Amino acid sequence: MARIKLAYLGGGSTRGAGTMASFMHNGADFDGSEVVLIDLDADRLELVRALAEKMARARGLDITVTATTDRRAGLRDCDAVLSSFRPGGFAARVHDEKIPLLHGVIGQETQGPGGMFMALRAIHVLRDVCADMAEVCPQARIYNYTNPVNIVAQAVTRFSDVPIVSLCEGPIYFQHLIADAAELDDARIRSTMVGLNHGCWSVEHTYDGEDLIPHLEAAWERRKHDPTLGVRDRRLLQLAVTMGAIPAEYFKYYYFETEILEYYRSRPRSRAEIILDAVPDYWTHYREQLASDDPVLDPGRSRGGIHELELAIDVMDSVVNDKGEVHPVNVPNTGGLLPGLPEECVVEITGRCDAGFVTGLPQKALPRHLMGLVEALAAYQMAAADVAWEGTRKDGIRALAANPLVRSLARAEAIYDELARAHRDHLPARLLA
Repeated sequence: MARIKLAYLGGGSTRGAGTMASFMHNGADFDGSEVVLIDLDADRLELVRALAEKMARARGLDITVTATTDRRAGLRDCDAVLSSFRPGGFAARVHDEKIPLLHGVIGQETQGPGGMFMALRAIHVLRDVCADMAEVCPQARIYNYTNPVNIVAQAVTRFSDVPIVSLCEGPIYFQHLIADAAELDDARIRSTMVGLNHGCWSVEHTYDGEDLIPHLEAAWERRKHDPTLGVRDRRLLQLAVTMGAIPAEYFKYYYFETEILEYYRSRPRSRAEIILDAVPDYWTHYREQLASDDPVLDPGRSRGGIHELELAIDVMDSVVNDKGEVHPVNVPNTGGLLPGLPEECVVEITGRCDAGFVTGLPQKALPRHLMGLVEALAAYQMAAADVAWEGTRKDGIRALAANPLVRSLARAEAIYDELARAHRDHLPARLLA
């Protein structure tokens, strides 16, 4: 087992308790370690800290948990930084989702204009984090879950020397979704998904060792008129059969753009507003569990479920304990690991995780009919990362116009300026009009 000092940026968030449950689940591999929770709200930090301490004690673990609102002090001498924070909170996400809709564009947390402005806010913070790390913990590595994880990793790898891997359970989750939609046994599917975060396709996909696609085609013929097949599952199954690969769920925003836009515009409340209503109950539940010697989170009352950021903990475990496990990761395409995309582009592929950190593994190329949209999203990703780190308002409008959900200079300028005004307290002056 390895003893580390882990700094958790966002440790007082609604996901903090579930993340600490994940860490303690793997706790035997981190016995003797210290976790420093870092966030802005001292009261919520203390609640998560106390829950984590009780989780550790209940499992007989020698893990110290502290908390601070002083980010630089919390980072000092740490070995690893777990990043999962949301500048502006869910109130900022409301703007990301609702303002684009006013201009006929889908508003979403990681896609389109909403995703770009989440990136601008997050990277504005992470620039300072990287500067602090260079001074107070130069040996540390970032395990990033701050969205959009691909643009965040793109900016950090291009402009700083801080080692970073961005992580997302998407490649695992998307297989589960298609198995459910096709009424197949997920345990019998083997797949490898590659591309970009929230923009990946399977290049290997088998069912009991045979090609999965004929099984999906049979399921589509059987279920396409089935009224019990939900809208999401119907779209994913149709897309998989048409394209011959398991899709990332987020491709629905592009291949079913008109339908999704109409649906979002018809809803009285955004997804972020619904989450905001649920947030008080999350904290009530966490306070209730604090009375227990062994806190157990209710998946219905915990943000993200019982365990959160599990992949980050698994990758960290594999790195610090030199296990050499292979996991889905977001890393630069060095050496053309994923053919067809630039080497400087951060791609979502599989990577080996060991004491040397994370090494991307060579992948099969995406077919041309799948690569086109991925190429466009990759170009936008790199442009958005440049804007976030060192760009101007004009650069931001150019990047937004390049986004496949925008495709209009007039819309890009109008949406950019309106979102910039809404988020001005969380953006650098260079990005404002």
